[in-house]
Amino acid sequence: MKNFEVLNFKNKIMQTNKKRVALVTGANTGVGFQIAKALIENNYTVFVGARNLENGINAASQLGKNAIAVELDVTKQKTISDAFEKIQKQFGKLDLLVNNAGISHAGKAGRTVEEVVASNRPSIASLDETRTVWETNVFGVVAVIQAFIPLLKNAEQARVVNVSSGMGSLTLNLNPEFPYRFGFDVVYGASKTALNAVTVAFAIDLENYNIKVNAVSPSYTATALNNFQGTDTVEEGAKEPIRVALDESGVTGQFTGPNQEVYPW
Repeated sequence: MKNFEVLNFKNKIMQTNKKRVALVTGANTGVGFQIAKALIENNYTVFVGARNLENGINAASQLGKNAIAVELDVTKQKTISDAFEKIQKQFGKLDLLVNNAGISHAGKAGRTVEEVVASNRPSIASLDETRTVWETNVFGVVAVIQAFIPLLKNAEQARVVNVSSGMGSLTLNLNPEFPYRFGFDVVYGASKTALNAVTVAFAIDLENYNIKVNAVSPSYTATALNNFQGTDTVEEGAKEPIRVALDESGVTGQFTGPNQEVYPW
């Protein structure tokens, strides 16, 4: 290879390494889509993770040239491994991982929040439904983080953001004045508590590698997660997750909610 070809090759590698790369799970709709959109507006290349690749492609086409659709079902290890290989081959690193994919129940679609809360009361909740929700909200997050640690280690300021919920705070739920405590259950609510514990565990484990890990709660946003009964628009609800995703200050092991409020675990 001639000298100018070698120089050109090295320059291309350097330019690739300078690009900030993010993966957002469940990014084809809702809060995940808004996070991906904001990251692209801030010069990230974003891998749009979606269980259904066609949905991911449709979302990526709306987001523009810096969005790349990738099939990623957090409950299926092969899709996680395939997504890892795709990002590794194209960039060799991952600056930001946003674990946004989540479900609130595994029952009949279109049920109201009230119906879901009633059926998921701890005394009667289906163990099968509980396992299904935890498979996505907890074990899926662990699987994705574990898989992408090698690429996160290759980034200078790597960050992991887990999209949680104020519903997962044990401290808040033990306060009789907390307005959402009636809905704390062993299915969704406790899965977010477990996700918070996972966040703390990874924050401790990865601190020696300078990988920051935080949890964030959107506001009560109108999305498919709550049958679109939330009080805030998806743009409003995504504000705090977007802020945390873009934060390169070095904070780790923190749980925040709307208006940058620090939530108790």
